[in-house]
Amino acid sequence: MTKESQQVFQDVVNRAKAYYCLDCGKCTSVCPISLLNEDYSPRLTVQKALLGSPEALLKDELLWSCLTCGRCDEICESDVHYSEFIKDLRIEAHRIGQEGVYAHDGIMQSIMRMMTSPTLRQNRLRWISNDLKISDNGEVLYFVGCLPYFDAFFTDLGLNTLNIAKSAIRVLNQLGIEPVLMPNERCCGHDLLWTGDVENFKRLAQLNVEEIKRTGAKKIVISCPEGYQTLKQEYPKYIGALDFEIIHLSELIVEKLPELKFQKPKTRLPALQKVTYQDPCRLGRLGGIYEQPRQIINAIGIELIEMLKNRKNATCCGTNGWMNCGLCSKQIQLARLKEAKDTGADSLITFCPKCQIHFKCAMKDGNTPNEAKIEIQDLTTLVAKHLSWVTNNK
Repeated sequence: MTKESQQVFQDVVNRAKAYYCLDCGKCTSVCPISLLNEDYSPRLTVQKALLGSPEALLKDELLWSCLTCGRCDEICESDVHYSEFIKDLRIEAHRIGQEGVYAHDGIMQSIMRMMTSPTLRQNRLRWISNDLKISDNGEVLYFVGCLPYFDAFFTDLGLNTLNIAKSAIRVLNQLGIEPVLMPNERCCGHDLLWTGDVENFKRLAQLNVEEIKRTGAKKIVISCPEGYQTLKQEYPKYIGALDFEIIHLSELIVEKLPELKFQKPKTRLPALQKVTYQDPCRLGRLGGIYEQPRQIINAIGIELIEMLKNRKNATCCGTNGWMNCGLCSKQIQLARLKEAKDTGADSLITFCPKCQIHFKCAMKDGNTPNEAKIEIQDLTTLVAKHLSWVTNNK
């Protein structure tokens, strides 16, 4: 490596506080990948960075195994920022031509890179129905994210992720908000960033911020955990401070709970007696939002039964950035689904469309045992169902 490259690598180590590592191994003891693949260890990765050859580490295939779920960050007593460390290492690896193995032949990454074109013109809003009230400009903007694309790519899973976006707008309308939607909104860039393609990530971020500024919006509401974490935390890091507020939909709902009325379903909705909740990594450990989803579930009037591993200790859905979709991922997913089923809940609730995709994909396998099969629902959709029932029966 050149002296300049070595300095960049040193900066990566310093930002992550890797020198604070006590070599205790607690990170490895809770890492979902390490528990299944003895070749992978967060502790040893830090050790290699401190003692080994930087170039060898950047070319190590295991660099792409990490789920960046943040579980190790939570348990580290030395405040080593391992997830950020991996992200920065991947950025440097990408710059020397290294990449991980992408799922679905890399089509998701290809779409994201296509969106970096400043001349791109899309037809993103064909799904807006007459009952949804939206605006061209205003104070509140709803950032849709990649929901319009998922149903098309995962038709075999019987998804309806676009209904999450529709439900979010219905909830906002119930609160008297007609949100702005951007017809030329791009992907937030989350997956490009966490797989090392920082240059294209920054292009997407800049294009999205320019589009938002054109609307005049001052508050951006996001239902997707990855979109929320990316705009709120990553955009300011890479393109500078934002002059608008980023909030997650759960934060807004909890803030406005006194204005909402929920009624337990009778005949129009399937009765859910008990549910359990999956904490998405980007919403929970990386975003700090744990209690708002639980407050919403309780407000609806459905009993919440916690899994043994919940909140900051929750196990993630087993894949990240449309990578890592192998045997380890499936084992993580099946174990988590079994943990959900063991609670006795009727349904597993999550705020993350990717959690839903990955868990449903795992259950679709013909070898999946019944003890790992459970209904999965999105919380935004669940809220809208109850609100629309009340509205339609006033």
